[in-house]
Amino acid sequence: MNVKESFLVLALLAEIIGTIGGFGSSVFFVPIGNFYFDFYTVLGLTAVFHLSSNVSKIFLFKKGINRFLLLYIGVPSVIFVILGGYLSKIIATTFLEVILGVFLIALSLLFLVKRNLIIKPEKKQSILGGALSGFTAGLLGTGGAIRGLTMAAFNLEKSVFIATSAFIDLMIDFSRTVVYYQNGYITYQEVKYIPFLFLIGLVGTFIGKKILNYIPQERFKTISLILVLLIGIFTLLNFYIL
Repeated sequence: MNVKESFLVLALLAEIIGTIGGFGSSVFFVPIGNFYFDFYTVLGLTAVFHLSSNVSKIFLFKKGINRFLLLYIGVPSVIFVILGGYLSKIIATTFLEVILGVFLIALSLLFLVKRNLIIKPEKKQSILGGALSGFTAGLLGTGGAIRGLTMAAFNLEKSVFIATSAFIDLMIDFSRTVVYYQNGYITYQEVKYIPFLFLIGLVGTFIGKKILNYIPQERFKTISLILVLLIGIFTLLNFYIL
């Protein structure tokens, strides 16, 4: 298996796991992409990849969209992803990745240990979660784990969780794709991967949905939190290794 093939296979796995976890593939795709491309190219490819995968999720889980969360998480996400996208050109992201890793580990452990702890999905909490996830998505390429952590804390039904998260992600990705293109992160050299990534987004989402049919609702939140915990650990390990 050559480099291109191994990258695409790992992208498919990232999409399947991201669908099962409910927060998208970028949390896995970005670390994978960093082994093959420079950081800014990964940002551009992630935005394009996510567009296809989120369209697929919206189509497959469309009945679950929560309009309240779409407004109070989605709008702050779009505003802050634009800000983070522009700042990605001038801010050194190294220590931000460490902070993100510690944050994800601490909060995911909190909700795993205190299983009865549920945060009500009210305006203040939704806006804060949306702003943080949008900003990290624009700056670091991935904000799905923070949004997933927010929505897991709200204890949402899995179809509501996935559909609403995907719609918000679509808004974020459209916004940051424009910013990344203006920043020069999407170039002709990487365009050849885009058709494959669009197909992978569709196939991976479909497979993930099929697997979700066998996962009871009470286990869905636990799976999401464990994946967020692993993402936090991997983020820290990636920092110390690289």
